[in-house]
Amino acid sequence: IGVLTERMFKYLRKYFAIHLFGHSQRRARLVSKDGRCNIEFGNVEAQSRLFFFVDIWTTVLDLKWRYKMTIFIAVFLGSWFFFGLLWYAVAYIHKDLPEFHPSSNHTPCVDNINGLTSAFLFSLETQVTIGYGYRCVTEQCGTAIFLLVFQSILGVIINAFMCGAILAKISRPKKRAKTITFSKNAVISKRGGKLCLLIRVANLRKSLLIGSHIYGKLLRTTVTPEGETIILDQVDINFVIDAGNENLFFISPLTIYHVIDHNSPFFHMAPENILQQDFELVVFLEGTVESTSATCQARTSYIPEEVLWGYGFAPMVSKTKEGKYRVDFHNFGKTVAVDTPHCALCLYNEKDAKARLKRGYDNPNFVLAEVSETDDTKM
Repeated sequence: IGVLTERMFKYLRKYFAIHLFGHSQRRARLVSKDGRCNIEFGNVEAQSRLFFFVDIWTTVLDLKWRYKMTIFIAVFLGSWFFFGLLWYAVAYIHKDLPEFHPSSNHTPCVDNINGLTSAFLFSLETQVTIGYGYRCVTEQCGTAIFLLVFQSILGVIINAFMCGAILAKISRPKKRAKTITFSKNAVISKRGGKLCLLIRVANLRKSLLIGSHIYGKLLRTTVTPEGETIILDQVDINFVIDAGNENLFFISPLTIYHVIDHNSPFFHMAPENILQQDFELVVFLEGTVESTSATCQARTSYIPEEVLWGYGFAPMVSKTKEGKYRVDFHNFGKTVAVDTPHCALCLYNEKDAKARLKRGYDNPNFVLAEVSETDDTKM
């Protein structure tokens, strides 16, 4: 009963700490769990903002869907109305409108344009090549012929740009990265006799990522020997699997790990001080999409509260009686407590102590003295 009561109070304390004080104690993170970057640019010069319009294609692709569709509709409606005004101006100048009471033998530039509405309809039919046949350009006006050619060419350009932007945004490889998921938590436990930081990653599609590799960056605030404070100092974190970190065979969920050795920034961390650390571990997975040959990148991040010391991931791959391999995603982010050293330094000291017990040591002060037999010892 005492154990259950203690666990209940521990759970309640953790629950209230997260839900009541979590918003005030929540750490700022550069990369969210779904890979979006949390950064804001301030005091950008107006001249620098013009560069976004120079690279208009990338700017349009990066727009959100609501802005993109607004621009899409506005460009088409604007071009149809603009050329509708021009067709109305041609008819007005040539006095083709009914208000001028043209004679019976008068040949208009465009047949059956009776006002601004019919001019707009003719502009729409011309640009989208509908061609109902009721309104058409005659050979009477060279201006009308030139305007017809100009609108047809400009309409093709607008269609190509806007439809291409929609198609390019739909087929962007960043959407493929949404089907690559990382475990919610990272764990620290022993693997292969070494203390490691482990993360689980899975590909939710059956199509493979070709030439995929994984790496990490540890973001933290450091102070240089010169006294300079670097807010987002980046440290390389090498992640591997048993086969390495290049050209992963990403057909089933993988458990990647980082060996905590003397060169690791986690070497001097322990369970009691890891929550007091100020860092963010960003993990990147890059690969080529098999179906489109486009390169995509999936990323996530872990803060100290999401690194569990003394835990390991539950197994999730099994083999059925029919000989098929089955992946149980119920255990994808499930962790279990395992026996783990208190710190990496403790593990290395333990290994050194065991190694010294197995080795013998020479005593340089030891001298073997020969003792000669005396007469008393002789029989």
